[in-house]
Amino acid sequence: MSDDPLPEYPRPQLVRDSHLSLNGRWLYAISDDPPGTYDPPETYDGEIVVPYSPEAPLSGVNRQLLPGQTLWYRRSFDLPDDFADGRVILHFGAVDQTCRVWVNDVEAGGHTGGYLPFSFDVTDALRPSGNTLVVAVRDDTGNGPRGKQRLRRGGIWYTAQSGIWQTVWAECVPEVHVERLTLTPLLDDSCVEVTVHAAGGEARVEISAGDETVAHATVPAGRPVRVPLPEVRAWSPEDPFLYDVTVSLGTDRVRGYFGMRSFSVGPDADGVPRLLLNGRPYFHAGVLDQGYWPDGLYTPPSDEAMIRDIATMKRLGFTMLRKHIKIEPLRWYHHCDRLGMLVWQDMVNGGEPYRPWVITAPAVLPFVRLDDRRHHRFGRADAAGRTAFETDMRATVEHLRNVVSLAVWVPFNEGWGQFDAARIADELARLDPTRTVDHASGWHDQGAGDLRSLHVYFRRFRPPRPDGRVLVLSEYGGYGLRAVGHTWGEKEFGYRRYRTVDALGEAFTRLHEEQVIPAIARGLSATVYTQLSDVEDEINGLLTYDRAVLKLPDDLVRSIMKRLRLP
Repeated sequence: MSDDPLPEYPRPQLVRDSHLSLNGRWLYAISDDPPGTYDPPETYDGEIVVPYSPEAPLSGVNRQLLPGQTLWYRRSFDLPDDFADGRVILHFGAVDQTCRVWVNDVEAGGHTGGYLPFSFDVTDALRPSGNTLVVAVRDDTGNGPRGKQRLRRGGIWYTAQSGIWQTVWAECVPEVHVERLTLTPLLDDSCVEVTVHAAGGEARVEISAGDETVAHATVPAGRPVRVPLPEVRAWSPEDPFLYDVTVSLGTDRVRGYFGMRSFSVGPDADGVPRLLLNGRPYFHAGVLDQGYWPDGLYTPPSDEAMIRDIATMKRLGFTMLRKHIKIEPLRWYHHCDRLGMLVWQDMVNGGEPYRPWVITAPAVLPFVRLDDRRHHRFGRADAAGRTAFETDMRATVEHLRNVVSLAVWVPFNEGWGQFDAARIADELARLDPTRTVDHASGWHDQGAGDLRSLHVYFRRFRPPRPDGRVLVLSEYGGYGLRAVGHTWGEKEFGYRRYRTVDALGEAFTRLHEEQVIPAIARGLSATVYTQLSDVEDEINGLLTYDRAVLKLPDDLVRSIMKRLRLP
């Protein structure tokens, strides 16, 4: 347990010098408040280390928040001297799921969602010293966006968690300041489109490549301006080059970055539909990344731990991570950008309880394909829940729009809370035409989006007949091996289990040589192996849950991944 966990600046593409981390030891209490009431406790149960959920060992609490209960947080803080002039913005990276916030007994606001950041201007409630911050959280896991959390965990469903699970921090800004930046690379036109979102004024934009200034422009607030770049250097996993950006608006100054790349689909030299990177066919050799940790659950134990996961997969020869049913802290995406790792981003699933014959039967009966406009079948009869999903989807696109490495949006997975996927795919393409869309990963394909996306675990993979879309194997493998001394669940779950490293290695090699590699010539353009690490009962990771053991030899995995390439 650290008194200063995750101290790094949490927003790498909009950096200011003012930064007050509020991570660390807070007081906490869990109470049974009636619905609609919030009565702060007179005494607290103990200390909790923020930003770890009370269910996570690193929090120091190890208690499960149950439906109907309220999790209370409280801490005191003083303002740094450089916060004396300007507006103070209080930021929360993510709080699961519904919260209300008070500063010095003045309510600052509330938020519902669980996975996206939010902030409040708390200037008028602050004192120079002796400030008190109180947060009340409720999380009825099972309603709304929940990801892979379940109160009764097991198999592919993991420990439910709650409360603050990303960095809490504050910054001081001028009255008129840069609220956010939109940086859209236009590779074919050798320019970047810059939009400075602010209440008004003109911003000065300076772009650098290394130590050399290569472009500058004046950008009116709220208006996109194209800034030409000389001798453009394209971003790719093999050359993850990033341009630096400095934006000045009045007395406000922020720093960011972007990469010059393009994502699209198109035919290769033989007319086969392929994923294109920078206008050329590029094979996405990916691995499924759940983003869970034994000590932090949703929250990584350190910045270095996030880096190690990404760097290890890159060393093994993977070029892509599919971020599965979770939105990570922005620093995770930053490390993918700078290390050169493509990202497929899943939206967070929600809805009512799922029916096994909708979400499980297609795994073994691949001909089962249901019309997702019949909402009740998919646990989506509630119109308000569908509206909330679309609201969160739009917010997710804006939140991650500038991520250089993000190549594909995945709104639905295996029918979990799926609805109107064809319409949702069209909406995503309209919101973000710079990326491709996998509208229904796994099953219940509605014939939409850019990708024909298959999950194959219990049968032999055979490429289907072409339908004009790019063919991807978006989940496969799931081969399990128990590493003695490095397991966390009471049970063991895996699609196929092996007893020795040699047996696992032989199966891994045979799967790729007999089924996956030959399919590339028949149109296969991306793969997502299950998975990066074990998670609780699941023992099908390349790494153990604690990341201490790589189950297969480096050179074996690298030799296979080198063959997952297009000519």
